[in-house]
Amino acid sequence: MEKKLVISLSPHVHSGDSVKKNMYGVLIALIPAFLVSLYFFGLGALIVTATSVAACLFFEWAIGKYLMKKETTTICDGSAVITGVLLAFNLPSNLPIWIIILGALFAIGVGKMSFGGLGNNPFNPALAGRVFLLLSFPVQMTSWPVVGQLTAYADATTAATPLNLMKQVAGGNIEALKDLPSSFDLLIGNNGGCLGEVSALALLLGLAYMLWKKIITWHIPISILATVFIFSGIMHLVDPELYVSPVLQLLTGGLMLGAIFMATDYVTSPMSKKGMLIYGVCIGLLTVIIRLFGAYPEGMSFAILIMNAFTPLINTYCKPKRFGEVAKKK
Repeated sequence: MEKKLVISLSPHVHSGDSVKKNMYGVLIALIPAFLVSLYFFGLGALIVTATSVAACLFFEWAIGKYLMKKETTTICDGSAVITGVLLAFNLPSNLPIWIIILGALFAIGVGKMSFGGLGNNPFNPALAGRVFLLLSFPVQMTSWPVVGQLTAYADATTAATPLNLMKQVAGGNIEALKDLPSSFDLLIGNNGGCLGEVSALALLLGLAYMLWKKIITWHIPISILATVFIFSGIMHLVDPELYVSPVLQLLTGGLMLGAIFMATDYVTSPMSKKGMLIYGVCIGLLTVIIRLFGAYPEGMSFAILIMNAFTPLINTYCKPKRFGEVAKKK
């Protein structure tokens, strides 16, 4: 009896997935949006993205090594790179470098590492960095370069985004409707805004890739998009002159970027399918409410962060029944 049966803790079957593999899969899915940003914003998109990624990598390494005294670095697992790319995608392509670095410091230092690193953060780090910059530097964060200025950076000419124009329409300026880009321009990215959110088509390609590779499931992005379409569609039917069509709501701002790449963050989103649907519907409702009735033209970032805070509660409410557990009598 030299060979004994060794019993170990589950899981016993491995799928081959890993944090690193999934993180780099997300990065591949972000490539179409990055290429579109380079095409329409040129040098500015490259500078903002490179600065954000480099700063996030540096702060994760420095904080892990010198403050948290970690023996091994975590900068190679892909999470810091994704935070840097997503933070950059939520910024204007003419944002000064020093502001980008501050945003990266807040995203990594406060939004992630202060809670213990990857897997412990309650809020999406990139969105935390973006909202911090929006509240701290509102003028610089809402100065949007005109698309097509491939060589301009700091001195780029600015213009109103589709969301700003839609806010003007909601405020009674019906003439602003004439300046709204066509649905085709919104689809391909020929409009102003944050550098990674302008092309709905590029982001949808990323969604298709992640669903194909089973990096994410459909529950969160589809529930968000469906809720926004239905709610904004009802408002459009109530007053078509005051509220734009639901198609324009879907194609503008950070809705696609947030629904596909930020709300689906493993750490800050619910674990069960039922919880994901509740989470997605609430994000969609909050986004439309903030867009139509709030002070800010965009509501996606705030909606996701608010629901990040409710994720533990949703996980508790939607906890699956244990195997063999007998249902309690009411």
